Amino acid sequence: MPRNRYYQGPVSDHFDGRQFFNPGQPTTDRGLSDMLRWKLARGAATWPRSVAVVPARPDARVDGLRITMVGHASTLIQAGGYNILTDPVWSDRASPFRGVGPRRVTTPGIAFDDLPPIDAVLLSHAHYDHMDVATLQRLQGVHAPLMAMPLGNDTIVRAAIPDARCVTGDWWGRLSLGGGFATTLTPANHWANRWPSDVRMALWSGHYLTTPAGPVWFVGDTGYGDGAIFAEVRHRLGPPRVALIPIGAYEPRWFMSAQHVNPEEAVRIFRDVGAGSALGIHWGTFQLTDEARDAPPEALAAALGEARVDAARFVAAQAGRAYDFADETDPDGP
Repeated sequence: MPRNRYYQGPVSDHFDGRQFFNPGQPTTDRGLSDMLRWKLARGAATWPRSVAVVPARPDARVDGLRITMVGHASTLIQAGGYNILTDPVWSDRASPFRGVGPRRVTTPGIAFDDLPPIDAVLLSHAHYDHMDVATLQRLQGVHAPLMAMPLGNDTIVRAAIPDARCVTGDWWGRLSLGGGFATTLTPANHWANRWPSDVRMALWSGHYLTTPAGPVWFVGDTGYGDGAIFAEVRHRLGPPRVALIPIGAYEPRWFMSAQHVNPEEAVRIFRDVGAGSALGIHWGTFQLTDEARDAPPEALAAALGEARVDAARFVAAQAGRAYDFADETDPDGP
């Protein structure tokens, strides 16, 4: 059995010495027969080839808290004068290959050349729709940001960018980003790989970002499982001011439920953690699964109504739109 090529460390409750896993949660492993069953069912909705986006032109710095949707899991968080990107992907495809794989339906909500100075990048895991080394190379050449990520992912990044400034940690590890900012890596029910031969050899996580404008929780990719990790985030770290919660790439449920929440489960996460506000991400950019492109925001609206949650508190983020969050002391704020 081949050794782990990305990380060598002690055995833990979620690392067996070779692979990471989700303790006590449904398995995310899927075999070839599962993949064939899914694809041969031909249940995928037809997406539009393109959807118009009016890109934002961000300010260089923001004193309060502003989050601009770039697309999929890529957002620009501007808080307290700092600029942070989550899982940046500016490439045309989420794939290891230039000519095949899921193609962008929406152009990036910020043109790369219009990005403000980027201080830090938060990476959640190594899947190609979240870790795009071509984009990271461009960011390194222009901004040289600090890159924060879970265990093993730094090996992948440094193979492509030898001079990258990487900080890594395990679940619940706190990483300083400088300037009074830090991220705590939160557990997620997911998995990761770059190739068939390296499944679960680099860890996956969310990021609970501490900022002078309040905490922002980037959930990362996750299934709901038994929900224990979300209650634990609230217990350990407190309710975030804003949560960035995935709402897309969830059908068919028999294949996806262990690794991706649907909108109803996203609302459960929102309530479990006690977030003040939330943006729905991970939808509408790359067709990765079977649901229609507009199904996630429609299902989110229905789930919020069923849960009797004010729809203004949890919105499906649109590429190119900037979302401002009023000061926490403002009675009219979210």
